[in-house]
Amino acid sequence: MKVANDINYLVEWLIQSGALVALVLFAWKFVKPWIDAKTSHASTEQAKLVWSLLEQVADISVSALVGQNITGKDKFNLAVKNVQQAMRRHGFEVNQAAAENVVQSAYEKSSLTPTVVPGNDIQPEQGSVAAIDPKEAK
Repeated sequence: MKVANDINYLVEWLIQSGALVALVLFAWKFVKPWIDAKTSHASTEQAKLVWSLLEQVADISVSALVGQNITGKDKFNLAVKNVQQAMRRHGFEVNQAAAENVVQSAYEKSSLTPTVVPGNDIQPEQGSVAAIDPKEAK
């Protein structure tokens, strides 16, 4: 019984003297930075996962449009639209610039899309030979 009375007296003293408030404020100074760091880390991890999902959706969209018989600009616009709609369905809002960047990146990484050599716009068809200029033959 004496122990219970001593504990009760200590709690009352902590409350009445303001020592409890000082103790809580002192502890908060140490706990708040730790909570802020955990929150920042969690949002960083979520951003990484969202970007990974965004890249996967763009890869799928670009791969699906490779064989379509439409212009490249239309394929690009359709892929951007598909990426934004898919991300919206998953609960994430993606702005136009980010969607365009990720679609362009997916296009450049894709092994299904043709590689264009700069400065060589006209390439011979497979199995054909480029014509020889008679001026060069002399």
